[in-house]
Amino acid sequence: MKVINNKKELSDLIFAFKANKQTVGFVPTMGALHEGHLSLIKKSNIENDITVISIFVNPTQFNNKNDYNKYPRIIDKDIDTLKNVKCDILFIPTEEEMYPKEDTKVFDLGNLDKVMEGKHRPGHFYGVALIVSKLFELVKPHKAYFGEKDFQQVAIINRLCKIQNYEIEIIACPIIRESDGLAMSSRNMLLSAEQRENVALISKTLLASVEQSKSMTVSELKEWVISEINSNHFLDVEYFDIVNDSTLESIEDWTEREHSIGCIAVHVGSIRLIDNIRFYF
Repeated sequence: MKVINNKKELSDLIFAFKANKQTVGFVPTMGALHEGHLSLIKKSNIENDITVISIFVNPTQFNNKNDYNKYPRIIDKDIDTLKNVKCDILFIPTEEEMYPKEDTKVFDLGNLDKVMEGKHRPGHFYGVALIVSKLFELVKPHKAYFGEKDFQQVAIINRLCKIQNYEIEIIACPIIRESDGLAMSSRNMLLSAEQRENVALISKTLLASVEQSKSMTVSELKEWVISEINSNHFLDVEYFDIVNDSTLESIEDWTEREHSIGCIAVHVGSIRLIDNIRFYF
């Protein structure tokens, strides 16, 4: 595994790989790696000759400075973790390396960045699009891998590739869950032992909502999910919406079931967790 901190060295290496007709897979992360990240890396290793991983806690996608400051940073442990999987290049840039000057790019993300996460975290997806565009232009991967836990983000990245004309195949990979159903997230390590015991209710309720949807309207189901989770005093639902999986627009009834997905954000004290569930199989 080659660890790189500057953009020129990364670009030179990528150029050499491609000149040798090797395919490049890319897994961008913010570190605090877990089995969800490793599943993306393993898939990239299967499908590509070379796998590049980045670790960068991107300041422009945090609309809450406290959230940025407390985001887990365990780079030494991450490097040890990556020694157990095939990682050809690990790119760990500084903020100055990625943002040497103010970037004034503008992205037309349509309505995708204005609902759910975009509504509750204004500016978040601009920051995501900005850093991903920078990384894509450096790595120039054939394929890039993202987890479906961040379902809205995957839609944003696909839109970004279209408007920027990136010839990159975006591979969305299934959510990896803990044994009790909790979606794996770097933020999980911030939970106290008591909080950790209670957050499994999120995924448990989402799973139960699939069966409940057979006898409830969309509106009734949304109310039920929010009520079930809020009944636990450790949890506070920020939003739960059932949307079209392409447009991310709220659906009104189950005639769109074959394209419906439920997306949720829940506060657990000062920690914010997201998850989703499909209503079609």
